[in-house]
Amino acid sequence: MTAAIIHRRAPALALAGFGYLAVFVAFVFLERPGLGIAHFWLLSVCLVALVTDALGGVAAGLLAAGLYCVAVVVDPRIPARDALTTATGIRALTFALVGAVIGTYAHRNRHLVERLQDYASRDFVTGVGNVRAFDEALRGRIAAGTAFSLVLFDVDALRRVNEVHGHAAGDVALRAVADTLTGITGESDLVARVGGDEFAVLTTRTPALAARANVLLASEHLSVTAGTVRYPQDAETADDLFKKADDRLFTAKLVRPVAV
Repeated sequence: MTAAIIHRRAPALALAGFGYLAVFVAFVFLERPGLGIAHFWLLSVCLVALVTDALGGVAAGLLAAGLYCVAVVVDPRIPARDALTTATGIRALTFALVGAVIGTYAHRNRHLVERLQDYASRDFVTGVGNVRAFDEALRGRIAAGTAFSLVLFDVDALRRVNEVHGHAAGDVALRAVADTLTGITGESDLVARVGGDEFAVLTTRTPALAARANVLLASEHLSVTAGTVRYPQDAETADDLFKKADDRLFTAKLVRPVAV
């Protein structure tokens, strides 16, 4: 479990811990036969299960059952022999099952949300980041204040590929470019498709990405043209960086002959 996950779950776990303690104190001082204060431990069980999983829910239920046994022994108004009875076993099973059910569905729901968030930030054709992911990453890097490069790539003659061979072939070409750019960039870099035939790379390196990409794409009869800007030397805002990179890409397209 990462530190970020623990940090997000800490408030709920802390509230659950307070609930365990509060119900224990209330049971010891207020419980009498038939009152049922122990049922309130279910709230803490549910809280733990919601932020963990089935195993965490079971553990939370068994903890509640254990606290019940201790509270029965401590409470002078309830016979100590009632701590270990069939009813106690049923209560423990109920607590554990409630925790397991809620934990199971909570874990599945979080997994589904994570998948949806991942899909929402990926281009459905190429599998790399989409415009949304690019915009968020660009703003994040600017906010961090560290130097980086933005490289815009245009897939040469993609329109001709679509017209001559069909859009399925165009999609294959886009995936080939995306795979190539992903292969020549680092783990901390972002590759995103930001237009029909346009890709963007955010990188802390300054290699000749276009030249390397074109060497690899030659076997696919594909090529790309690029425009590169650096933060903060060339611009300090996301809009200015993208506009300047787009201008340099357009200029490169004009001066670079492309075979079609």
